[in-house]
Amino acid sequence: MTNQQDHFKNIISHAKEYGYIFQSSEIYDGLSAVYDYGQNGTILKNNIRDYWWKSMVQLNENIVGLDSAILMHPKIWKASGHVDAFNDPLIDNKDSKKRYRADVLVEDYVAKIESKIQKEVKKANSRYGENFNKDEFIKTNPRVKQYYERKNIILKRLNTSLENDLSDVKSLIEELEIACPESGSRNWTDVKQFNLMFGTKLGASEDTATELYLRPETAQGIFVNFLNVQKSNRMKLPFGIAQTGKAFRNEIVARQFIFRMREFEQMEMQFFVKPGEQKEWYEKWKKTRLSWHLSLGMGQDNYRFHAHEKVAHYADAATDIQFRFPFGFKELEGIHSRTNFDLSQHEEFSGKKIKYFDPEKNESFIPYVIETSIGLDRMFLAVFSWALCTEKLEDGSSRKVLKLPSVLSPIKASILPLLKKDGLPKISKEIYNDLKWDYNISYDEKDAVGRRYRRQDALGTPFCITVDHQTKEDNTVTIRDRDSMNQERILINEINGYLDKKINSKNWLQKN
Repeated sequence: MTNQQDHFKNIISHAKEYGYIFQSSEIYDGLSAVYDYGQNGTILKNNIRDYWWKSMVQLNENIVGLDSAILMHPKIWKASGHVDAFNDPLIDNKDSKKRYRADVLVEDYVAKIESKIQKEVKKANSRYGENFNKDEFIKTNPRVKQYYERKNIILKRLNTSLENDLSDVKSLIEELEIACPESGSRNWTDVKQFNLMFGTKLGASEDTATELYLRPETAQGIFVNFLNVQKSNRMKLPFGIAQTGKAFRNEIVARQFIFRMREFEQMEMQFFVKPGEQKEWYEKWKKTRLSWHLSLGMGQDNYRFHAHEKVAHYADAATDIQFRFPFGFKELEGIHSRTNFDLSQHEEFSGKKIKYFDPEKNESFIPYVIETSIGLDRMFLAVFSWALCTEKLEDGSSRKVLKLPSVLSPIKASILPLLKKDGLPKISKEIYNDLKWDYNISYDEKDAVGRRYRRQDALGTPFCITVDHQTKEDNTVTIRDRDSMNQERILINEINGYLDKKINSKNWLQKN
């Protein structure tokens, strides 16, 4: 088993052990690709959402929020193209009886080629140092150039086949000798399209019930409310509408823990602009969104832009912000220039005018849209997987620590009386009761203080505040930093200000 696989297994087990994520319906042997967030996971998820919402809505005077319904009129999904085009190509292995996304099988094969390229690039970079030019190296090194060209040829053929001829996708899988990950068999069925939407019904009677879908994305709720928001708030272009909420997709292969689930949560913003200005705003939002990610301090090397060679039918440009997950670089957020496709479609299918009136030019038109869309669950996994590590200490021991950005940590500080006597618990409780109005904190008096430090490290608590006998003499406490393990003494009445300086979202968001 590789180090990445070991790390990923540790992430899943740690998330359960410390109350972050549980398998849904676990006592009934679980439900595939559906998860519950535990007591700490719920707060971390809320903190990520709040951090996004503050940066997107609270700090932008021309962006407002929305909370649209999960159940929507079925014609909305016809207009958006989801009924006809929201499909994934599935393929079954006849021997293992396992089902896969055909395009993912090919993309995983390409990822192996990409890892070979990166391995060669890394070796060359360490050899040449500052004089190293990655693009030039790829062009001039025969082996790497061959890898690179082969990767591009495969991806180009895959995209063409997905659009024009699904039988060629199967041929490509066979030519590449891609085997079933489960059985090693290459005995494949034909490739078929599989619609990803969950169907349901609305009504008291089976005979009169209306067939609906659970929404597969949150964006359409924004588009159908465009005029409601614009007119009720007298919004002028450019302006945005942001929304967070659940979406549902009947994924063929939901895998990699919470990276791909059937029930998930999105954080999306649709930014409406004048036609002709979309490319400028598209570039601005690419930079803005990357800066938001970098503000969390998880390392610039863990992010990269990946431009789409083939864009969706509604877009004229699309880029992913990819993150280095334990299983490689994968999409974390998408930035799309969606043209005016969605509003135009809803105008046509509803028969209602959906246009913006520009009083300065005295004309009406359908705005263009820039979309930023990030999966909240994927963001959770990115933060959690980056934060979890095992460190060797100077005394030869090791500690497992969850180095969550303190602005996101579910528990900001834990109050620890050194002993359960001599009045120390009473002082500790007083500090706890004072701080709990402003921060989510915990109180921990079980075990030796060293073991409590390790427990809080594993939970991701950034600060431990220890009350000892000196506290009774001078009203000072020891505050310990999780990441550095450094300790300092501060006055009790300085604790609130100390924590605010360390975890205030303003200080974090202003980093980039």
